[in-house]
Amino acid sequence: MKVIVVGCGRVGSALAYRLYQKGHQVTVVDPVTEAFENLPPDFRGRTITGEALNQDVLHRAGIKKAEALAAVTNSDALNAVVAHVAHAVYHVPRVVVRNYDPRWRPLHEQLGLPVVSSASWGAQRLEELLCSPAAGQPVLSAGHGEVGVYEVTVPVSWQGRRLADLCPPGPDGCLPVALVRAGQARLPTGDTALEAGDVLYLSTTPAGLTTLGQRLGQPVEE
Repeated sequence: MKVIVVGCGRVGSALAYRLYQKGHQVTVVDPVTEAFENLPPDFRGRTITGEALNQDVLHRAGIKKAEALAAVTNSDALNAVVAHVAHAVYHVPRVVVRNYDPRWRPLHEQLGLPVVSSASWGAQRLEELLCSPAAGQPVLSAGHGEVGVYEVTVPVSWQGRRLADLCPPGPDGCLPVALVRAGQARLPTGDTALEAGDVLYLSTTPAGLTTLGQRLGQPVEE
């Protein structure tokens, strides 16, 4: 895939190198030549010094034939404009925008393009690890955190019970993603009998996780 990475700071250089290692044809654009020193010595993609809003620079970067572009500078305004031009003018199939300042995020989202907000995601992830209910540790968050995947260890009190009893359907329920037992992962069903120490990966909402924690902490009626 022919990819243009606009911005060669920490994020841009790391992204460009990862793409290069995967065999993609990568071109990195940055107005400061010294920025390319962030790239590892064995990077063999193209580097172009210049302003990404300059049409000639974009053409030299190969935007007419580009299959993807990532605007990852530390300027939200620049990222927004470059991404919009790539998508609306040059019809690049895949365009991703980096959001640097969370206050600019609504503007980026209005572009209708995928947005990666490291500050928002990082704060959300830290908050989850600090404040998530004891029922489970967060593994993955979707959207703005409305739904997540959590890791839950089955307590002794739930030995032999069905997974369906732990994960009933409903708005505050949860969906089983995987079960790990003795180091082996499997796709569980509602009839799967739980064993103490099983590690479950469950998809649910924050409210559902709270309900799950209450359910795990309650004595099980025989």
